[in-house]
This record gives sequence, C-alpha cells and structure tokens, in this order.
Amino acid sequence: MSEFLQLVFSGLTVGAIYALIALGFTLIYNASDVINFAQGDFVMIGGMGTVFLMASGLSLPLAALIAVVAAVGVGLLLHRLAIEPARGASPVTLIMITIGASIFIKGVAQIVFDKQFHSLPAFSGDAPIPIGGATLLPQSLWVLGTAIGLVVALYLFLEHTLVGKGLLATAANRLAAKLVGINVTLILAMAFGLSAAIGALAGVVATPITLTRYDIGTLFALKGFAAAMLGGMGNPLGAVVGGLLIGLLETFGAGYVSSTYKDAVAFLMILFVLFFLPRGLFGGRSVERV
Repeated sequence: MSEFLQLVFSGLTVGAIYALIALGFTLIYNASDVINFAQGDFVMIGGMGTVFLMASGLSLPLAALIAVVAAVGVGLLLHRLAIEPARGASPVTLIMITIGASIFIKGVAQIVFDKQFHSLPAFSGDAPIPIGGATLLPQSLWVLGTAIGLVVALYLFLEHTLVGKGLLATAANRLAAKLVGINVTLILAMAFGLSAAIGALAGVVATPITLTRYDIGTLFALKGFAAAMLGGMGNPLGAVVGGLLIGLLETFGAGYVSSTYKDAVAFLMILFVLFFLPRGLFGGRSVERV
C-alpha cells in the first residue's frame, strides 16, 4: 500500500507539471487555433533562467521573476514576429512555424546558457514528509500548490475580468469579437504572453525535481501536448485532468513495469487519442486532421 501511495504522490507531482504545460497549449489554441510546439521551451527558459540568474548572485524570488518576464518577452516576440505575419496560414504551416521557433530558441539557449544539466535547490528543504507509509518531498507541494493556484487564478481571470472575457469571446468567434470592438491582435498577444508565463513558472518549480537543460523543452512539449489531447484540446479542465492522468500512468508504468518505457506513455496516449478518442475525454470544438 505504501508503494502504491508513493507512486500516486510521484504521479501527481509530474502530472501537475504536464497539466501546466497543457494549459499553455490550451490558452493559445483557444485564442488563435495555433498548436504551439515551442510551449516546452518556455519551461526551459523559466528553469535555466532562474539557475543562471541565481548563479550571478540574485535571490531565488528575483531570479524567478526575471526568468518569467523573459519567457513572456519570448512569447510576445514569437507571436509578433512569427505567428502574426502568418495570419490565415494553414494549421500545418502554423505548426511548422512553432517547431522552427522551438529549434531557434534551443539554438539561442545553447549560446546564452550551456549544454549541461542544471538544478535548483529545493525551495523549502529536502526533508521528506511521511504520509501513510510513503513520503512526499516539500518541493512536490510547491509544484502541486503552484498548479492549483495557477488553475484557480486562470479561472478567475477568464470568468471574472473584462480582458479574460475578451479572450473567451475571441476564442469563440474571432470575427464577432472584432465587430464588438475587442482588440483581437492584443488579445492573441496576451494569450501567448500568459501561456509563456505559465510555462516558465512550471519550469521554476519543477527544476529542483526534474533538472533542466537547453533542450529539455522538447520532451515537456510532447508530454504537455499529449495531456492536452487526452483531456480534449482547447478544454482547460481537460488539460488539467489529462496532465494528471499522463503523470500517473507514466509513474505507475515505471513502478510496476519498467522505467525504460516511462517516456513512451505519452506517445502511446497520443496514438490512443488519435485512433480511438479524437476529441479527448472532455470533447472539443472540432477535429481537423493535419
């Protein structure tokens, strides 16, 4: 029983990270119909930026804040320089643009940072917390707390602010939103900036557990994409549920089968959704093959 509980704790921790990345996919997809495969690179910028800023002498909160702001800047530049000029392009073209942007960001990251793995110290110590015969790391509570806090903040922003409702209106019908006076271009830029901030925060809290490197965003992007697809692309609740499910399946697979196939779970989920559940667990607006 303690082993089962331990796997649940580990699965929920990594699942919360995937859920945050999937939320980033969902935000951008809802606002612009773009599947942003550079989403994982925002996670890398958050983690690597914080590591190197701390190494230069800054405190953790200030380093994390600057890294998140830098990620937001990259997200806004991605929208302004790559997505906005390609407005009206086919989904395949937009996907290729985001993949190209991801490769470019990795190249720049190799120059700005390095090619080594890095980590951050745990925010509040390494002493495990015993629960029911299993143990939970304090950093896992940071990851879970950040995920819960961001989901609640995102819900309040979307449902109870004019800007958030403008984003929802843009997601529902871009032309109608423009006709009622919503600045659609500004809303789309904000979606990219917001998703970059969420990804970077995920990178900051995850780095003490997962380590980080210039190219770690690729794996995160694929797992976040699998989570978003499993939950239903475009559905925020689905992104959270999909992320947690992927994390639990991955951890139980590693614990009871073999850790060799841990990373294969996300790819198997992508194939499962494509073949048997094209709209995901919580449905979606429509499905388009690209």
